[in-house]
Amino acid sequence: MSTGRPLRVGIVCPYSFDVPGGVQFHVRDLAEALIGRGHDVSVLAPADEDTPVPPYLTAAGRAVPVRYNGSVARLTFGPVTAARTRKWLQAGQFDVLHLHEPVTPSLSMLALWIADGPVVATFHTSTERSRSMQLAFPLVRQSLEKISARIAVSEDARRTLVDHLGGDAVVIPNGVYVDAFANAQPDPRWTGTPQAPTIAFLGRLDEHRKGLPVLLGAVGEVLDHVPGARFLVAGRGESGAAQAAEVLGERAGAVEFLGGVSDEDKAALLASVDVYVAPQTGGESFGIVLVEAMSAGAAVVASDLGAFSRVLDDGAAGVLFRTGDSADLARTLVEVLAAPARRAQVVAHASSVVRRYDWSAVTDQVLAVYEMAVAGRDAPVGEDPSSLRGARLLELRRGRGETR
Repeated sequence: MSTGRPLRVGIVCPYSFDVPGGVQFHVRDLAEALIGRGHDVSVLAPADEDTPVPPYLTAAGRAVPVRYNGSVARLTFGPVTAARTRKWLQAGQFDVLHLHEPVTPSLSMLALWIADGPVVATFHTSTERSRSMQLAFPLVRQSLEKISARIAVSEDARRTLVDHLGGDAVVIPNGVYVDAFANAQPDPRWTGTPQAPTIAFLGRLDEHRKGLPVLLGAVGEVLDHVPGARFLVAGRGESGAAQAAEVLGERAGAVEFLGGVSDEDKAALLASVDVYVAPQTGGESFGIVLVEAMSAGAAVVASDLGAFSRVLDDGAAGVLFRTGDSADLARTLVEVLAAPARRAQVVAHASSVVRRYDWSAVTDQVLAVYEMAVAGRDAPVGEDPSSLRGARLLELRRGRGETR
Protein backbone atom coordinates (compact mmCIF):
# COMPACT_ATOMS: atom_id res chain seq x y z
CA MET A 1 0.00 0.00 0.00
CA SER A 2 1.28 3.47 -0.81
CA THR A 3 0.15 7.05 -0.32
CA GLY A 4 0.23 7.26 -4.13
CA ARG A 5 -3.51 6.51 -3.96
CA PRO A 6 -6.07 8.19 -1.70
CA LEU A 7 -6.03 6.87 1.84
CA ARG A 8 -8.89 6.37 4.28
CA VAL A 9 -7.60 8.09 7.41
CA GLY A 10 -9.19 7.97 10.84
CA ILE A 11 -8.02 10.69 13.25
CA VAL A 12 -8.87 10.62 16.96
CA CYS A 13 -8.73 13.71 19.14
CA PRO A 14 -8.99 13.18 22.92
CA TYR A 15 -10.08 16.74 23.73
CA SER A 16 -13.54 18.16 23.26
CA PHE A 17 -14.48 20.44 20.39
CA ASP A 18 -16.89 22.21 22.77
CA VAL A 19 -13.98 24.37 23.97
CA PRO A 20 -11.34 24.17 21.21
CA GLY A 21 -7.64 24.41 21.99
CA GLY A 22 -4.32 23.79 20.29
CA VAL A 23 -4.68 20.03 19.76
CA GLN A 24 -8.22 20.40 18.40
CA PHE A 25 -7.10 23.09 15.94
CA HIS A 26 -4.17 20.90 14.88
CA VAL A 27 -6.51 17.95 14.25
CA ARG A 28 -8.98 20.14 12.33
CA ASP A 29 -6.31 21.70 10.12
CA LEU A 30 -4.58 18.37 9.46
CA ALA A 31 -7.88 16.78 8.46
CA GLU A 32 -8.66 19.62 6.07
CA ALA A 33 -5.14 19.57 4.61
CA LEU A 34 -5.45 15.83 3.94
CA ILE A 35 -8.92 16.24 2.44
CA GLY A 36 -7.45 18.94 0.21
CA ARG A 37 -4.96 16.33 -1.06
CA GLY A 38 -7.82 13.98 -1.99
CA HIS A 39 -7.73 11.65 1.02
CA ASP A 40 -10.87 10.38 2.77
CA VAL A 41 -10.72 11.58 6.40
CA SER A 42 -12.94 11.01 9.40
CA VAL A 43 -12.30 12.57 12.82
CA LEU A 44 -13.61 11.20 16.12
CA ALA A 45 -13.69 13.66 19.01
CA PRO A 46 -15.76 14.51 22.09
CA ALA A 47 -18.50 17.08 21.41
CA ASP A 48 -21.97 17.83 22.70
CA GLU A 49 -24.89 17.19 20.35
CA ASP A 50 -25.49 20.92 19.85
CA THR A 51 -21.83 21.84 19.25
CA PRO A 52 -21.21 22.93 15.63
CA VAL A 53 -18.67 20.54 14.12
CA PRO A 54 -17.30 20.10 10.59
CA PRO A 55 -18.96 17.45 8.39
CA TYR A 56 -15.99 15.08 8.61
CA LEU A 57 -16.18 14.91 12.43
CA THR A 58 -18.10 12.26 14.36
CA ALA A 59 -19.08 13.46 17.82
CA ALA A 60 -18.34 10.89 20.50
CA GLY A 61 -20.57 12.50 23.11
CA ARG A 62 -20.40 14.83 26.06
CA ALA A 63 -17.08 15.43 27.77
CA VAL A 64 -16.41 16.44 31.37
CA PRO A 65 -13.80 18.93 32.58
CA VAL A 66 -10.84 17.21 34.24
CA ARG A 67 -7.67 18.70 35.66
CA TYR A 68 -4.98 17.18 33.46
CA ASN A 69 -1.34 18.07 32.84
CA GLY A 70 -1.49 21.47 34.49
CA SER A 71 -4.71 22.68 32.89
CA VAL A 72 -8.38 21.74 32.58
CA ALA A 73 -9.14 19.36 29.71
CA ARG A 74 -12.56 18.19 28.57
CA LEU A 75 -12.34 14.39 28.22
CA THR A 76 -14.69 11.46 27.72
CA PHE A 77 -14.30 7.84 28.74
CA GLY A 78 -16.30 4.76 29.75
CA PRO A 79 -18.18 1.89 28.10
CA VAL A 80 -20.62 4.03 26.11
CA THR A 81 -17.73 5.98 24.61
CA ALA A 82 -15.89 2.72 23.93
CA ALA A 83 -18.93 1.38 22.06
CA ARG A 84 -19.08 4.53 19.93
CA THR A 85 -15.38 4.29 19.22
CA ARG A 86 -15.73 0.65 18.16
CA LYS A 87 -18.66 1.48 15.88
CA TRP A 88 -16.71 4.34 14.26
CA LEU A 89 -13.68 2.11 13.68
CA GLN A 90 -15.78 -0.68 12.16
CA ALA A 91 -17.54 1.71 9.81
CA GLY A 92 -14.37 3.51 8.79
CA GLN A 93 -12.32 0.65 7.36
CA PHE A 94 -9.33 2.99 7.69
CA ASP A 95 -6.01 2.39 5.98
CA VAL A 96 -4.32 4.18 8.88
CA LEU A 97 -5.49 5.31 12.30
CA HIS A 98 -3.91 8.52 13.64
CA LEU A 99 -4.24 8.98 17.40
CA HIS A 100 -3.39 12.22 19.18
CA GLU A 101 -2.20 12.02 22.79
CA PRO A 102 -2.86 8.28 23.19
CA VAL A 103 -1.93 8.25 26.88
CA THR A 104 -4.55 10.84 27.75
CA PRO A 105 -7.48 9.01 29.42
CA SER A 106 -9.99 9.76 26.70
CA LEU A 107 -10.89 8.69 23.15
CA SER A 108 -7.39 8.10 21.84
CA MET A 109 -6.58 5.70 24.65
CA LEU A 110 -9.81 3.80 24.01
CA ALA A 111 -9.12 3.64 20.28
CA LEU A 112 -5.61 2.34 20.97
CA TRP A 113 -7.04 -0.44 23.14
CA ILE A 114 -9.63 -1.39 20.53
CA ALA A 115 -7.79 -1.06 17.22
CA ASP A 116 -5.38 -3.32 15.42
CA GLY A 117 -3.56 -2.34 12.25
CA PRO A 118 -1.48 0.59 11.02
CA VAL A 119 -1.54 3.10 13.90
CA VAL A 120 0.27 6.45 14.02
CA ALA A 121 0.40 8.44 17.26
CA THR A 122 1.20 12.11 17.75
CA PHE A 123 2.43 13.36 21.12
CA HIS A 124 1.87 17.03 21.94
CA THR A 125 2.68 17.26 25.65
CA SER A 126 5.86 18.77 27.02
CA THR A 127 6.59 18.55 30.73
CA GLU A 128 9.53 17.60 32.92
CA ARG A 129 7.38 15.68 35.37
CA SER A 130 3.92 14.36 34.64
CA ARG A 131 2.00 12.54 37.33
CA SER A 132 -0.81 12.10 34.80
CA MET A 133 1.49 10.27 32.39
CA GLN A 134 2.89 8.14 35.19
CA LEU A 135 -0.63 7.09 36.20
CA ALA A 136 -1.74 6.48 32.61
CA PHE A 137 1.32 4.50 31.52
CA PRO A 138 0.31 1.16 33.14
CA LEU A 139 -3.05 1.37 31.32
CA VAL A 140 -1.46 1.62 27.89
CA ARG A 141 1.97 0.01 28.30
CA GLN A 142 1.16 -3.08 26.26
CA SER A 143 -1.04 -1.19 23.81
CA LEU A 144 1.79 1.21 22.97
CA GLU A 145 3.40 -1.69 21.12
CA LYS A 146 0.58 -1.44 18.56
CA ILE A 147 1.80 1.96 17.41
CA SER A 148 3.50 1.65 14.05
CA ALA A 149 5.02 5.15 14.02
CA ARG A 150 5.31 8.00 16.51
CA ILE A 151 5.31 11.74 15.89
CA ALA A 152 6.22 14.48 18.37
CA VAL A 153 5.27 18.07 17.58
CA SER A 154 8.55 19.44 18.96
CA GLU A 155 11.86 18.40 20.43
CA ASP A 156 10.39 19.15 23.87
CA ALA A 157 7.46 16.81 23.26
CA ARG A 158 9.85 14.15 21.96
CA ARG A 159 11.94 14.42 25.12
CA THR A 160 8.84 14.04 27.29
CA LEU A 161 7.89 10.92 25.35
CA VAL A 162 11.37 9.40 25.68
CA ASP A 163 11.63 10.19 29.40
CA HIS A 164 8.15 9.02 30.43
CA LEU A 165 7.19 6.30 27.99
CA GLY A 166 10.39 5.17 26.31
CA GLY A 167 10.86 4.75 22.60
CA ASP A 168 11.37 7.64 20.23
CA ALA A 169 9.52 9.72 17.66
CA VAL A 170 10.10 11.73 14.53
CA VAL A 171 9.61 15.45 15.10
CA ILE A 172 7.02 17.05 12.82
CA PRO A 173 5.94 20.52 13.94
CA ASN A 174 2.44 21.87 14.27
CA GLY A 175 1.18 23.37 11.06
CA VAL A 176 -0.10 26.83 10.19
CA TYR A 177 -1.75 28.12 7.04
CA VAL A 178 0.91 30.79 6.71
CA ASP A 179 -0.71 32.68 3.83
CA ALA A 180 -3.97 33.10 5.75
CA PHE A 181 -2.05 35.21 8.28
CA ALA A 182 0.42 36.78 5.86
CA ASN A 183 -2.45 38.06 3.71
CA ALA A 184 -4.68 39.21 6.59
CA GLN A 185 -5.72 42.86 6.43
CA PRO A 186 -4.95 45.08 9.45
CA ASP A 187 -7.95 46.35 11.39
CA PRO A 188 -7.92 50.08 12.21
CA ARG A 189 -9.31 49.31 15.68
CA TRP A 190 -6.13 47.48 16.57
CA THR A 191 -3.49 49.26 14.50
CA GLY A 192 -0.89 51.11 16.52
CA THR A 193 0.98 54.38 15.95
CA PRO A 194 4.44 55.47 17.10
CA GLN A 195 2.84 57.30 20.03
CA ALA A 196 0.27 54.59 20.77
CA PRO A 197 1.73 51.21 19.80
CA THR A 198 -0.39 48.09 20.26
CA ILE A 199 0.70 44.90 22.00
CA ALA A 200 -1.42 41.74 21.71
CA PHE A 201 -1.85 38.65 23.89
CA LEU A 202 -3.97 35.59 23.05
CA GLY A 203 -4.68 32.86 25.55
CA ARG A 204 -7.04 31.49 28.17
CA LEU A 205 -7.31 34.20 30.80
CA ASP A 206 -7.93 31.92 33.76
CA GLU A 207 -5.11 29.46 33.05
CA HIS A 208 -2.14 30.70 35.02
CA ARG A 209 0.54 29.11 32.84
CA LYS A 210 -0.60 31.16 29.83
CA GLY A 211 1.05 34.09 31.59
CA LEU A 212 -1.54 36.87 31.76
CA PRO A 213 -0.39 37.82 35.31
CA VAL A 214 3.19 38.13 34.00
CA LEU A 215 2.01 40.50 31.27
CA LEU A 216 -0.14 42.56 33.63
CA GLY A 217 2.84 42.90 35.96
CA ALA A 218 4.78 44.52 33.10
CA VAL A 219 2.11 46.97 31.91
CA GLY A 220 2.78 49.71 34.46
CA GLU A 221 6.49 49.93 33.66
CA VAL A 222 5.79 50.00 29.93
CA LEU A 223 3.28 52.83 30.40
CA ASP A 224 5.87 54.81 32.36
CA HIS A 225 8.02 54.90 29.22
CA VAL A 226 5.31 54.68 26.51
CA PRO A 227 2.20 56.34 27.99
CA GLY A 228 0.07 55.70 24.92
CA ALA A 229 0.70 51.96 24.68
CA ARG A 230 -2.39 49.77 24.31
CA PHE A 231 -2.55 46.15 25.40
CA LEU A 232 -5.09 44.03 23.49
CA VAL A 233 -5.99 40.79 25.28
CA ALA A 234 -7.98 38.13 23.42
CA GLY A 235 -9.19 34.90 24.95
CA ARG A 236 -11.89 33.22 26.97
CA GLY A 237 -12.17 33.62 30.72
CA GLU A 238 -13.96 35.86 33.16
CA SER A 239 -11.10 36.93 35.41
CA GLY A 240 -9.08 39.16 33.08
CA ALA A 241 -10.61 42.55 33.85
CA ALA A 242 -10.59 41.86 37.58
CA GLN A 243 -6.91 40.88 37.42
CA ALA A 244 -6.07 44.06 35.51
CA ALA A 245 -7.97 46.27 37.95
CA GLU A 246 -6.25 44.65 40.92
CA VAL A 247 -2.76 45.02 39.46
CA LEU A 248 -3.07 48.33 37.62
CA GLY A 249 -5.79 50.29 39.37
CA GLU A 250 -6.64 53.44 37.40
CA ARG A 251 -4.27 52.42 34.60
CA ALA A 252 -6.26 49.27 33.86
CA GLY A 253 -7.90 51.11 30.96
CA ALA A 254 -4.73 50.58 28.94
CA VAL A 255 -5.66 46.88 28.78
CA GLU A 256 -8.55 46.11 26.42
CA PHE A 257 -10.22 42.72 26.74
CA LEU A 258 -11.58 41.48 23.42
CA GLY A 259 -13.02 38.15 24.57
CA GLY A 260 -12.85 35.12 22.32
CA VAL A 261 -12.09 35.97 18.70
CA SER A 262 -12.80 34.17 15.44
CA ASP A 263 -10.01 32.82 13.25
CA GLU A 264 -10.49 35.78 10.91
CA ASP A 265 -10.32 38.33 13.72
CA LYS A 266 -7.28 36.61 15.20
CA ALA A 267 -5.44 36.93 11.89
CA ALA A 268 -6.48 40.58 11.58
CA LEU A 269 -5.40 41.31 15.15
CA LEU A 270 -1.96 39.78 14.62
CA ALA A 271 -1.58 41.67 11.33
CA SER A 272 -2.46 44.95 13.06
CA VAL A 273 -0.33 45.08 16.20
CA ASP A 274 3.25 46.19 16.60
CA VAL A 275 4.19 43.41 19.03
CA TYR A 276 2.77 40.04 19.99
CA VAL A 277 3.74 38.96 23.51
CA ALA A 278 3.82 35.32 24.66
CA PRO A 279 4.40 35.33 28.45
CA GLN A 280 3.67 31.64 29.08
CA THR A 281 5.36 30.19 32.13
CA GLY A 282 5.61 26.50 31.17
CA GLY A 283 3.90 23.43 29.77
CA GLU A 284 4.36 24.53 26.16
CA SER A 285 5.62 21.96 23.68
CA PHE A 286 5.57 24.20 20.62
CA GLY A 287 3.89 27.62 20.51
CA ILE A 288 1.57 27.69 17.51
CA VAL A 289 0.42 31.24 18.18
CA LEU A 290 4.03 32.41 17.83
CA VAL A 291 4.09 31.00 14.31
CA GLU A 292 0.76 32.65 13.55
CA ALA A 293 2.07 36.02 14.79
CA MET A 294 5.29 35.60 12.81
CA SER A 295 3.27 34.79 9.69
CA ALA A 296 1.13 37.90 10.19
CA GLY A 297 4.14 40.19 10.50
CA ALA A 298 4.00 41.02 14.21
CA ALA A 299 7.26 41.26 16.13
CA VAL A 300 7.19 38.50 18.75
CA VAL A 301 8.37 38.92 22.34
CA ALA A 302 8.26 35.61 24.21
CA SER A 303 9.38 33.96 27.42
CA ASP A 304 12.60 32.01 26.97
CA LEU A 305 11.04 28.55 27.24
CA GLY A 306 12.94 25.96 25.25
CA ALA A 307 10.04 25.37 22.87
CA PHE A 308 9.59 29.09 22.19
CA SER A 309 13.30 29.65 21.70
CA ARG A 310 13.41 26.91 19.05
CA VAL A 311 10.39 28.27 17.18
CA LEU A 312 11.98 31.74 17.26
CA ASP A 313 15.26 30.45 15.83
CA ASP A 314 17.08 31.01 19.14
CA GLY A 315 15.95 34.63 19.27
CA ALA A 316 16.70 35.65 15.68
CA ALA A 317 13.01 35.53 14.70
CA GLY A 318 11.75 37.11 17.93
CA VAL A 319 12.94 38.59 21.21
CA LEU A 320 13.15 36.50 24.37
CA PHE A 321 12.79 37.53 28.02
CA ARG A 322 13.25 35.62 31.27
CA THR A 323 10.29 33.33 31.86
CA GLY A 324 7.96 34.58 34.58
CA ASP A 325 9.87 37.85 35.07
CA SER A 326 7.49 40.81 34.60
CA ALA A 327 10.28 43.35 35.07
CA ASP A 328 12.37 41.76 32.33
CA LEU A 329 9.32 41.59 30.07
CA ALA A 330 8.68 45.31 30.65
CA ARG A 331 12.30 46.18 29.87
CA THR A 332 12.22 44.06 26.72
CA LEU A 333 8.96 45.56 25.48
CA VAL A 334 10.21 49.11 26.04
CA GLU A 335 13.40 48.35 24.12
CA VAL A 336 11.55 46.68 21.24
CA LEU A 337 8.95 49.47 20.97
CA ALA A 338 11.74 52.07 20.89
CA ALA A 339 13.62 50.33 18.07
CA PRO A 340 11.55 50.07 14.87
CA ALA A 341 14.62 49.00 12.87
CA ARG A 342 15.18 46.06 15.20
CA ARG A 343 11.50 45.11 14.97
CA ALA A 344 11.72 45.17 11.18
CA GLN A 345 14.81 42.96 11.25
CA VAL A 346 13.13 40.41 13.53
CA VAL A 347 9.96 40.38 11.41
CA ALA A 348 11.96 39.92 8.20
CA HIS A 349 13.84 36.93 9.63
CA ALA A 350 10.60 35.46 10.98
CA SER A 351 8.95 35.65 7.56
CA SER A 352 11.82 33.63 6.12
CA VAL A 353 11.54 30.76 8.62
CA VAL A 354 7.78 30.35 9.04
CA ARG A 355 7.41 28.50 5.74
CA ARG A 356 8.81 25.38 7.38
CA TYR A 357 5.61 25.33 9.47
CA ASP A 358 3.18 25.77 6.60
CA TRP A 359 0.66 22.96 6.27
CA SER A 360 1.94 22.22 2.76
CA ALA A 361 5.28 21.14 4.24
CA VAL A 362 3.86 19.55 7.38
CA THR A 363 1.32 17.47 5.46
CA ASP A 364 4.07 16.05 3.25
CA GLN A 365 5.91 14.88 6.36
CA VAL A 366 2.79 13.35 7.96
CA LEU A 367 1.96 11.48 4.76
CA ALA A 368 5.49 10.08 4.69
CA VAL A 369 4.89 8.67 8.17
CA TYR A 370 1.55 7.21 7.07
CA GLU A 371 3.30 5.52 4.15
CA MET A 372 5.81 3.97 6.52
CA ALA A 373 3.03 2.79 8.85
CA VAL A 374 0.96 1.11 6.17
CA ALA A 375 3.86 -0.39 4.21
CA GLY A 376 3.35 -4.12 3.91
CA ARG A 377 -0.09 -4.06 5.56
CA ASP A 378 -2.84 -5.08 3.15
CA ALA A 379 -5.69 -5.15 5.66
CA PRO A 380 -7.37 -1.98 6.94
CA VAL A 381 -7.49 -1.05 10.61
CA GLY A 382 -9.61 -3.59 12.43
CA GLU A 383 -10.50 -4.59 15.96
CA ASP A 384 -8.00 -6.15 18.30
CA PRO A 385 -9.61 -9.38 19.57
CA SER A 386 -8.23 -8.73 23.05
CA SER A 387 -10.24 -5.49 23.20
CA LEU A 388 -13.44 -7.49 23.58
CA ARG A 389 -12.38 -8.54 27.05
CA GLY A 390 -11.71 -4.94 27.95
CA ALA A 391 -15.16 -3.99 26.73
CA ARG A 392 -16.77 -6.71 28.87
CA LEU A 393 -14.86 -5.45 31.91
CA LEU A 394 -16.07 -1.92 31.25
CA GLU A 395 -19.66 -3.15 30.97
CA LEU A 396 -19.26 -5.16 34.19
CA ARG A 397 -17.92 -2.13 36.02
CA ARG A 398 -20.79 -0.02 34.75
CA GLY A 399 -23.23 -2.63 36.07
CA ARG A 400 -21.59 -2.33 39.46
CA GLY A 401 -21.78 1.45 39.31
CA GLU A 402 -18.01 1.82 39.11
CA THR A 403 -18.08 3.91 35.91
CA ARG A 404 -20.34 6.54 34.44
